[in-house]
Amino acid sequence: MKLFYADHFVLPLPEGHRFPMEKYARLRARLLASGLFDADDFHVPAAASDTEILRAHDARYLQNVVRGALDKNDLRRIGFPWSEAMVERSRRSAGGTLAACRAALEDGCAANLAGGTHHAFRDRGEGFCVFNDAAIAALAMHAEGRVERVAIVDCDVHQGNGTAAILANRPDCFTFSIHGARNYPFDKERSDLDLDMPDGSGDKAYLDALQPALAEVFRRADPQLVIYLAGADPFEDDRLGRLKLTKAGLAARDELVLGECRRRGLPVAISMAGGYARQIDDTVDIHVATVSSAAHIFRARKAAPL
Repeated sequence: MKLFYADHFVLPLPEGHRFPMEKYARLRARLLASGLFDADDFHVPAAASDTEILRAHDARYLQNVVRGALDKNDLRRIGFPWSEAMVERSRRSAGGTLAACRAALEDGCAANLAGGTHHAFRDRGEGFCVFNDAAIAALAMHAEGRVERVAIVDCDVHQGNGTAAILANRPDCFTFSIHGARNYPFDKERSDLDLDMPDGSGDKAYLDALQPALAEVFRRADPQLVIYLAGADPFEDDRLGRLKLTKAGLAARDELVLGECRRRGLPVAISMAGGYARQIDDTVDIHVATVSSAAHIFRARKAAPL
């Protein structure tokens, strides 16, 4: 199982900024120390090219990002100060999901140890998201002739509003989002399927809602590739979440999504998406569990007799 990382492309942030940039390096270190992966399983992705980005984003927006011409309102919506490092990291993050999709189509499963930047719209960024990696990757897989139908399963606590908007007129790209009803973004877009969960939803309510929704996604989308946004922020001690999932509940979520993909013979590319726990190690624990679960599930598939 190939893992793509870009944590050495660090986004410089002011002291006290609430985005947990260090979680990415901690995640890679934990996975390397887990014994589940060898050093050769970790790969640095190529940066997403202009051609790849422009399938999902407007040329003017891309130019403004690259040239540092975003205005104060643009930067306020994104939540990051502009820098050349921000541009490079954003390209690499999108490149990680592109690479994970290509690898998943060959091997069954792969992961981007970043990504999940689902709040980026065609013409703007929002919510710590500059380029929309899932939309970029889905459209690239079509353009490269690799698949005809993609399903995006977004289990971040925040709705994938940018993804829904970018892919709204693409019947070959099915968008599903399960998220907090009263959480950011407060003005929601319309995904192909949305599940709005009430504040305080715990493990049972969440999993009881997710299971039939997944069946509907696969029935309606009939995908040949799944992009799974495995957000850690539905966690009960997440600063920006409003749901109450435990670590065990989030692990059950991963097993449900990934196990269903395995059962149906569907390749899946995983991105980490959000995670803002009060203790950063809790966020890292959840992400480690996601990738570890994927390794166990998809390696078991390869080991099973034909």
